Amino acid sequence: MPTTDRTQRWLERLNRSRHMPWLLGVLSFLETIILPVPIELILIPLMAANRERLWRLATVTTAGCLLASLLGYGVGMVLYQSLGTWFIEAMGMQNAYQGFQGFFDQYGFIAILTLGILPIPFQVAMITAGLSGYPIALFVLAALIARGIRYYGLAWLVWRFGPKVEEQWRRHAVTTSLVAGGAVLSVALGMQWLAGRVM
Repeated sequence: MPTTDRTQRWLERLNRSRHMPWLLGVLSFLETIILPVPIELILIPLMAANRERLWRLATVTTAGCLLASLLGYGVGMVLYQSLGTWFIEAMGMQNAYQGFQGFFDQYGFIAILTLGILPIPFQVAMITAGLSGYPIALFVLAALIARGIRYYGLAWLVWRFGPKVEEQWRRHAVTTSLVAGGAVLSVALGMQWLAGRVM
C-alpha cells in the first residue's frame, strides 16, 4: 500500500525537525509497547532521506526498543497479575502468550532471540521473561541482538540499495522475517545440541 499524502507530509515534517533522531527513539519505544504499526514504515523513509545518519537512526531505534523492553520486563516481573494480564487481554495476545510460554520454558534465550526477529508482538517475550524471573542481562542481550539484526540490517540495506528498499520491504517483510528468524533459531539450536554433545 503506497504512503498516503497525509503520512508523507507528516514524515517530511518529522524529517525536518532537529529533534528527529530522538523522536524516532520515542516512536520506537511506543511501537514496542503499544503501537500496532511497524516502526519500519517510518524508519525506512527517514533512513533513505538521511543516508549520512543511517547508523545513528538505527542506534536510537534500537535504544528506544530496549528501553521499552525493560519496561515490559518490569511489568511481567512486578505487575503481571494486574497490569500484565490486562495488557495481554487488551492487545488480544492471549493465544500468542500461551503459545510462547512453552517455547520459552524450553529454550529461554533462543526463544527471546527468535521472537525479536519474527513478526510477532515482542511484548509477549518481555512479559514472559519478567514473570519467569529470567536473568535481565540475558534478556537485554537477546533483545539487543534480535533488534540489532532488524534495524542495523535495515540500515545496511538502505545504504546499499537506497529508497527502493521500502517497496521491497512492504512486499517481503513477513517472508524475510520468517527466514531470518528460522535461520537464527536453527543456528542457536544447532549450537545448543553441539554443546550438549561436547559436555
